[in-house]
Amino acid sequence: MKLPELTRFTNLTAASLAFRFSFISTVFPLPDPSACLPSPSPNPMAESFAFNIADKLLGKATSLLVDQVSLASGVYTELENLKDTLSAVKAVLLDAEEQQLNNHQLTDWLGKLKDCFYDAEDVLDEFGYDSLLREVVNEGGFRRKVRHFFSTSNPLAFRFKMGSKIKEIRERLDKIAADADKFNLKKIMGVPVAMPGPRREREMTYSFVRSSDVIGRDDDKENIIQLLMMQSSDDDKENVSVLPLVGIGGLGKTTLAKLVYNDARVVKHFKKRMWVCVSDEFDVTRLIKEIITSVTHNRYVGAKGSKIIVTACDKLVANVMGTHPMYELKGLSDDECLSVFIRYAFKDGEDKQNPKLVRIGKDIIKKCQGLPLVVKTLGGLLYLKTNENDWVRVRDSECWQLEQNKDGILSALKLSYDDLSFDVKQCFASCSLFPKDFQFHNIELIHMWMGQGLIQPSQQKEEMEDIGNRYLDELLQISFFQDVEEKLEHEIRYFKMHDLVHDLALLVARPDCSTLNFDCKNISTKVRHVSMPEAEWPEEEEEKVPKFFGKLNNNIRTISFPNIVDGPRSESFAGSCILRFKYIRVLDLQKSSFEALPNSICNLKLVRYLNLSHNLNIKRLPNSICKLHHLQTLFLRGCVSLEELPRHIEKMMSLRSLIVRTQQIALPPQAQGEREVKVGRRCFNSLCFLLIEGCDFLESLVEGMGTFTALRTLIIEECLCLSSLLKHLPALEILVIMDCKSLDLGLGNKNGEKQDDIRGFGSLRILLLSELPKLEILPRWLIQGPTSNTLLSLFIESCDNFRALWEEEEEESPSLRSSVLPEGIGHLIALRKLTIKYCPRLLALPKKMGNLSALTHLTIKGCPKLANRCKRGTGEDWYKIAHVPNLYTSNFNDSDEESERPCQSN
Repeated sequence: MKLPELTRFTNLTAASLAFRFSFISTVFPLPDPSACLPSPSPNPMAESFAFNIADKLLGKATSLLVDQVSLASGVYTELENLKDTLSAVKAVLLDAEEQQLNNHQLTDWLGKLKDCFYDAEDVLDEFGYDSLLREVVNEGGFRRKVRHFFSTSNPLAFRFKMGSKIKEIRERLDKIAADADKFNLKKIMGVPVAMPGPRREREMTYSFVRSSDVIGRDDDKENIIQLLMMQSSDDDKENVSVLPLVGIGGLGKTTLAKLVYNDARVVKHFKKRMWVCVSDEFDVTRLIKEIITSVTHNRYVGAKGSKIIVTACDKLVANVMGTHPMYELKGLSDDECLSVFIRYAFKDGEDKQNPKLVRIGKDIIKKCQGLPLVVKTLGGLLYLKTNENDWVRVRDSECWQLEQNKDGILSALKLSYDDLSFDVKQCFASCSLFPKDFQFHNIELIHMWMGQGLIQPSQQKEEMEDIGNRYLDELLQISFFQDVEEKLEHEIRYFKMHDLVHDLALLVARPDCSTLNFDCKNISTKVRHVSMPEAEWPEEEEEKVPKFFGKLNNNIRTISFPNIVDGPRSESFAGSCILRFKYIRVLDLQKSSFEALPNSICNLKLVRYLNLSHNLNIKRLPNSICKLHHLQTLFLRGCVSLEELPRHIEKMMSLRSLIVRTQQIALPPQAQGEREVKVGRRCFNSLCFLLIEGCDFLESLVEGMGTFTALRTLIIEECLCLSSLLKHLPALEILVIMDCKSLDLGLGNKNGEKQDDIRGFGSLRILLLSELPKLEILPRWLIQGPTSNTLLSLFIESCDNFRALWEEEEEESPSLRSSVLPEGIGHLIALRKLTIKYCPRLLALPKKMGNLSALTHLTIKGCPKLANRCKRGTGEDWYKIAHVPNLYTSNFNDSDEESERPCQSN
């Protein structure tokens, strides 16, 4: 098969959508090697986080002073002096950050100060590690304490050493702080702490664009579809014809292309469709291979009539690529912009109650030059703000004086960025480490933010994961993230970032964050977070990697390889990281292929995030990994050769999130002959998120005192031998069980669990049960335990034997008695959403469905007989569910629909 003129995509800015053999692709210029060089002039936005870092350091210093009561007096004094210096410097930082826009010397001073802050944080975190180590030692009893005292990590020697480091940092900080006088900075005391703001309620979103969400593009959509359907003489000459769609960034070209791509007429007209996205650093050869592979997989042979839509910002690009005249997309009209703005700036109907704000909004949208991206971002910025001054500030901003080009749009977007809190700004900047068009996953991204120290424990006892989701909501609200796909009641989210928003992230992240490759030269010494999203790992790994590491500052905190095809191959790579970067917090080694981690991994005392997912060769983790007492996140997804977890994993007392695939029989791992209570005493007692997948030999989850007491989310997938669940998970909110052939939720009692097993799920909000052949009834713990007061969403899918037998059921006819939901379901008084899919043996609903007064959504699909009984107005069970406002039933078993898998990480 020939792919005509595909090589013309090289060095062009375009996004392509093709039909029959159809694809969407975003192609950008190849990276300029000079991108790796330090910026020739200071970046005034680069030093905007100094205040936030100082505030964080003060919190850590205070915590250590409280905790380290047994410190030698000299060490304690140095820690007190450091805290005093930090307090004095912090007072002038807000004024300094504001004045630096017009003073490069001040920007340089802030840069030096921030470097010192980072080094101070490294020292304080080492002290924090010592505190965690003492907790582990104290758990081990007298013998362990004696061994620890006489070991190389003697606590007294360590603290005197750290005292010397703190003194050095404090003296360095004093010297830098002394230079503040020449800038005449004002002291700003009592800065209020940002509190969680109101959260915008989000509707369910989808991977495709809904027409109802797009305003002002109906005519453009129809015109493009007509051009695609229209046959011309050119179609007979070439297998593939190209239609360029041209317009400035932020106009909505890709959104319009998606509308066309998903239109029913297009789906029907073109036999095969394909969507391919390509980032800045694309490889033409790899792109062609991917397209050929996809087309070959679909058994497609090139045919006349195939069409491609190319979206481009540059008319020259369009002329070079197009075989049809370009279609130039214009900006939205003022009325259309106002409709978009009102949708994002007000709750339904509230615009009519605020005519003054609407008038100011009209002035704002006139300056947006018809760009939907800018309109949505500024609308989200002003959402729930009723103070006219906030609106006037946006209207009268100097950014509107810039021309309609990329820089002008970035300045408009920066209005929304400036309004974010310090913490959210840092999290947004961190996203620059990922390539353009990268699909983010909320769980992975939030845990990376936690690993980088961008999310701190809340004084209001809000969990860090919840804080991270709140930050995501803020970025979603101002459209800094888009193309959102949500699953499992918004708990699992995938999303992308618009290219222009990504450019803004790159701008504000300098110089701390940098995307590099192994050939970069003269890398800035200020870089702390490194990402290398190269398509393929270099063949000369042993030669290139050490040379590259030698160019980096040894204070690197993040090393990541997003979107990489094949990662590090040798154990020496991990060894080099450990040897050089002892202050690293985030180490992402996905798709690596080495067989073992070196024992020296324990030297990464400050690492908080370790991702080894999709390493197909690794068999064991060294026992020394258990000394990583700061580690919060350990991802081992797709590690098919991993035999077992280290036996003393309970020592990882900070571990909050674990994704694992192993060949062991029990979790947590047990030593032979070890008693259950001893195993469970401290095991996983800080764990909040646990995903167990593909553990073919796993039979049980071991319980014991203190085990899994903090667990909030448990997802179990494809564990074919697992026969029972844990009974006591008091904090569990989300439970997902999929494809576990041996699991019996009834635990041996034909009516459900025994009475003494009921009390263990008192916080459960969401339950998804899928592909469980032994599930015949709803277990009693679900209906009669505390869960009946907390469960909000229940999903039962692809359970072939689910028939809900309930012995006490006497109200239905004998033919239905064994095939209805139990009457006890009426006890689920909090239930809002019930979804039943592909359960053919379930034939009827119980009368007490009417007791579910909170139920607002009911879906029945792939249950033909039950769906017939639930027909609106005529079905035998209709009266039982007539009170449900949102009802969806279907007789059809849609075999082409993908089943919803709640946690597919990148």
